[in-house]
Amino acid sequence: MASTMQSSREGALKKSTDSAAVVAGLREAISRGDLVPNQRLIETDISNEFNASRATVRAALAELTTEGLVERIQNRGARVRAVSVAEAVEIIEVRGALEALCAAKAAESVTDEDIDELRSLARTMTEAVTSGDLLQYSEWNKTLHRRLVELSRQETAASVIARLRGQNVRHQFRLVMQPGRPSVSLSEHVDIIDAVCARDPDRAAAVMEQHLKSVAEAIVKAGETSRR
Repeated sequence: MASTMQSSREGALKKSTDSAAVVAGLREAISRGDLVPNQRLIETDISNEFNASRATVRAALAELTTEGLVERIQNRGARVRAVSVAEAVEIIEVRGALEALCAAKAAESVTDEDIDELRSLARTMTEAVTSGDLLQYSEWNKTLHRRLVELSRQETAASVIARLRGQNVRHQFRLVMQPGRPSVSLSEHVDIIDAVCARDPDRAAAVMEQHLKSVAEAIVKAGETSRR
């Protein structure tokens, strides 16, 4: 009995990864395409991969289901949820309305210190595209959108946007790899930063909405290309 209890304690110590780390790891694997749409997610495999308990894995899958990245099928377990091009465009359109609002609010409340931060981010994003570091540019892209939402202080919009971004993460990750797309995206992001830093809420809203309309069009184009 004592040996069994010791073995159980050792197993618990070995399975130490928390739910947040498993969520982050699976989310990244989905965004990169390592886990593809409709792929089954086996709890035992995930537990071994992340050194996490089965309970932790189940909690992580539940969170990803709430985010819309994973779906559970009765009697068949969990799998990566497939987001169609039509749904991806719809998600972007909703984000366009919400993030336009956030950009306008950010322009109204931005401080001199915030402006310095945004200008620095524009330079960093430009350097990433110029050097061809597209993965890093993708990360700075997400940072900019997240920061503008934070500056807007629109908490309800922030929670909705975060969930929508999660559902579309794979489509947008693929966009950054399209030839010529990063340069277009960079120009649009710089326009957004310029409008916010100029404290022009109307222009900030307009250029943000136009940027996300451009993203939707690029997703449609990518979908058409993949079907050929």
